[in-house]
Amino acid sequence: MPFSDYKTALVTGASSGMGAAIVRRLRAEGLEVHALARSRDSLMTLAGETGCIPHVMNVVDLPALTRLCGEVGFDVLVNNAGVDRPRKLLQSLPDDVDLLVDVNLRAVLHLCRLVVPGMVARDRGHVINISSIAGAYHFGGNSIYHATKAAVSMLSNQLRLDAFGKRVRVTEICPGRVATDIFAHVHGDSKETYERFIEGFELPVAEDIANAVAFVIAQPVAVNIGHLEITPTLQVMGGLQTVRPERPQA
Repeated sequence: MPFSDYKTALVTGASSGMGAAIVRRLRAEGLEVHALARSRDSLMTLAGETGCIPHVMNVVDLPALTRLCGEVGFDVLVNNAGVDRPRKLLQSLPDDVDLLVDVNLRAVLHLCRLVVPGMVARDRGHVINISSIAGAYHFGGNSIYHATKAAVSMLSNQLRLDAFGKRVRVTEICPGRVATDIFAHVHGDSKETYERFIEGFELPVAEDIANAVAFVIAQPVAVNIGHLEITPTLQVMGGLQTVRPERPQA
């Protein structure tokens, strides 16, 4: 099991949901886990619970990321932090574009740029990008989110080319709907949000994603699991829509 080959991990978006579950799972495997998030109180609670090393910072703070990655050589990088503002591109605001690109893509690019060269030099490491089914499938009203996740998907493939010849593994994990508080962050913490996205559905939970992370890491070092889609059994992607025009073409 490569867990015995790895010593340090960095998990972003670590204060709640899938990120916190991943921190707990990797700590259970004996890794020194550096947990990065903006929420000080939640992060400190997690540190007290698990013994992880907390870093209260914004994932878009490049100087802070650069300092951290210069101080620690990470064997495992889990890019989990993400945001969404579900609007069609035609109704989007300038800040929507900047925020989603900065958090969902730019931060991932910078962390890979900062961390992967050390993995290559040590001839060991594993990058796990928590992406989304939105990187491959389309559903209305999330245009910028789809674009950023599709970019992360391509990056995950490209990293393997960039590190080719070294024992650096790259995995993209693409969750569908998972019962976490992400919906409350995006749509507001309300009874209506809970009823719309969580109540009555049979959904994976954060621990299921954390177990998937542990599963791909635990494979023999000769095995790279490049892509995982994790969805509810009762969720499918895809569909076809056709509409008549409002008036015939002139």
